[in-house]
This record gives sequence, C-alpha cells and structure tokens, in this order.
Amino acid sequence: QRWMRIDANGGRSLDASLPLTPVGRGLQTNGQDKFSAPSDRYAYQNQKLLETYFERLESTMDALKPMARACAGSDNTVIVMVCNTGQSDLLINFICSAQARGFGDVVKEKVLVFATDQGVLDIAHGLGLRAFYDEKIFEKMPEKEASRYGDQAFTQMMYAKVVTVQLINRLGHDVLFQDVDLVWYKNPLPFFHDRTNPLHNFDILFQDDGARSLRYAPYSANTGFYYVRNNDKTKFLFRSLLFLGDMVLSMT
Repeated sequence: QRWMRIDANGGRSLDASLPLTPVGRGLQTNGQDKFSAPSDRYAYQNQKLLETYFERLESTMDALKPMARACAGSDNTVIVMVCNTGQSDLLINFICSAQARGFGDVVKEKVLVFATDQGVLDIAHGLGLRAFYDEKIFEKMPEKEASRYGDQAFTQMMYAKVVTVQLINRLGHDVLFQDVDLVWYKNPLPFFHDRTNPLHNFDILFQDDGARSLRYAPYSANTGFYYVRNNDKTKFLFRSLLFLGDMVLSMT
C-alpha cells in the first residue's frame, strides 16, 4: 500500500500540511494518475475492433495456420513482426543485417510479418518473407510511422501487436515477438530453446525496458523483444489482453 500527503482524488500536488492517506499505485507526486480507467470512447473503439476480430477469426486462422506451421518448423517457434509502410525501411534493415551476419536463412524461414497495409505486404514478399495481410482487420491501422511515442499511430500499432501474438499463440506455437527497429548480433533462438538454460521454465521472457517510472512498474518489461512459450497460462494472458484492448488504446 502506498501512502502520500496528497488529495487521493488527484489533481493536486504533494501538500505537507495534509495527513498521510492511502493512494493508488498510479498516483504521481504532481497529482496525475497514470492508471486511470479507460473511458467509454476507448471501450466502444475496442468493441468495434473485437467485432471485426470475431467476424474474421475463422478465415484468419485458416489463412494463418499453414504459414505459421511452416515458420514454426521443428522447434515450434514463430518470429512475429508487425509492420506498416512507414516502418518498412526498418524491416529491410533487419533482413539485410541478418544476411550480412550469416543467419539470413534462419530469419527468412522463421519470420511471419503481419503487414498492416498492402504496401508493406508487397515489400515483405519481395524480401522473401511469409506475410499476412487482411484489409478488413487492419483497415484502421496507420500506413505512416508514429510521429512520437504514445501518439495515435503508436497505440494503434500496439493494439495490432497484441492481436498478432494472440493469434499465433492460439494456434499452438511459441512466439518470439520483436519490433522492426532491432537487429541481431547473433541468432537468439538457441538461447530460448536450451533446456539446460535456468530461464527455460519461465513462460515469458522480456527484455528490460530501462525505465523505472510508475508507468512501467514494477517489472519494467519491454515488449519490443520477448519470447512466449505456448501453454494454457500464456493463452489466457493474451486472451485477457485482447479483451483489455480499451486499456491499450488509451495508453497515449
């Protein structure tokens, strides 16, 4: 439990004349609450997205199943990346870097790109990658890159990244998700597959975000690169995140 000398309803900064009072984890010293509940606007937005998701689910799974199975191979791992045309130079950079470092074949075999527009679908195919695009599902997704962290384009892409991992997880595969602005110094898959690795029994492995603000507390997990093992616990987690899409969309 956190206690502060502040108005627990927010809107005011710390005041030494006030008695200590219990406050929520998201209340900052300036009186702003970082964890306020999403408004009806975001709930309605997520409702519309979920309607499309469920309307298209059967055909989406039919289209994804053979691609995911081909990517998964013998180790059952699919590398999931989400990209729009505005970020396509970063996708190209990742592929070129992997080829230059000698594991381009592994990347091309394991990566499944979720293209959020036709332009990047064509680019992904041109790079020799498997890619999925559904105009109906991704019709609201931006084609341009985000202008800044947390803007509307950023949060919409964040939502897409939740849905895409959930779909591959639902199909029964392990997932290595990564943003397109990364490059590999070496192939990370053996690390995740090594059964002698003391981290092997963890259901999800995240990289550390580095930020220690309330927004990322208490674990500071970064979703730009993480590994999800397929089991009932992770399936439940990503189903829950899907239904909590209003919270994802409100994180601006």
